Amino acid sequence: MEVINSIGRRKAAVARVYLSEGKGKITINNRDYKAYFPGEHLHYIVLQPLTLMQSLEKFDVNVNLNGGGIKGQAEAVRLGISRALVKLDAENKPALKAAGFMTRDPREVERKKPGQPKARKRFQFSKR
Repeated sequence: MEVINSIGRRKAAVARVYLSEGKGKITINNRDYKAYFPGEHLHYIVLQPLTLMQSLEKFDVNVNLNGGGIKGQAEAVRLGISRALVKLDAENKPALKAAGFMTRDPREVERKKPGQPKARKRFQFSKR
């Protein structure tokens, strides 16, 4: 099996995922995923698609990750792994889609507008 690559995005985070046959090693920016992500809940998010497809021990995952915060990065990795699993075998798609792992969350930070303190907030207004 050759290396399968895919991309996952969430907010400002971009994850380039490379999936290859192996023993279940997950590396993010040349570090183990448990060392990269501090919280147990983030480890869970990263492993969700592999756990669902019962392929935790079958593949090695190498990820180049940049931008965003830790939660957005973890969700970007989850989407990237899900897309890679679908590229590998299209029969994985219905289960991953039903679990909600194939959907790119489109919510982004709204830009700040000129003449306002924040994106939506207005300066205080008084008629007097």
